[in-house]
Amino acid sequence: MSETCDVAHGTAPADPGLRTLVAVFASPVSRSLLKFAREVGYHVALFEPDPARVTDVPEGFEADTVLPSLDVSADVVVTDHHRPELGTVLKAALEGKPRWVGVLGNPRHPGPHVAALQALGVPESDIARVHRPVGLNIGSRTPPEIALATLAGLIADRNHRPGGFDF
Repeated sequence: MSETCDVAHGTAPADPGLRTLVAVFASPVSRSLLKFAREVGYHVALFEPDPARVTDVPEGFEADTVLPSLDVSADVVVTDHHRPELGTVLKAALEGKPRWVGVLGNPRHPGPHVAALQALGVPESDIARVHRPVGLNIGSRTPPEIALATLAGLIADRNHRPGGFDF
């Protein structure tokens, strides 16, 4: 059997390297995203700047009201693009130099993060680092489906793969 088969059968450990997923804002999508990401080997964190909103945290997880330290091992997913603190949270995340930053949202509508970041004086080159939409195009509708598509897209991107059924 190959090393890949041994990992798939659970007889050898996977070594994906350090991977961190920071879900921004407590939401139904972040609940699923945190659970799925932990299951596939990510170190996970939930950042919710508003302590009054820390009510939708899955069991076994805690919410941080301060953005954790970010580096090139981190992927940041903003799970609510309607929040007033969207711009300030994204600006702080971009300053941490994570590997990847994305904002959930319908691709048929303009992303509100662009205007929010421009208003804060964030350079266009940093604004361009923010991915939107995020995840694989699987027609997801429910929070767990959105989380699954998002996580699959992150894994594909980390592994330099296009996602989908193209090999």
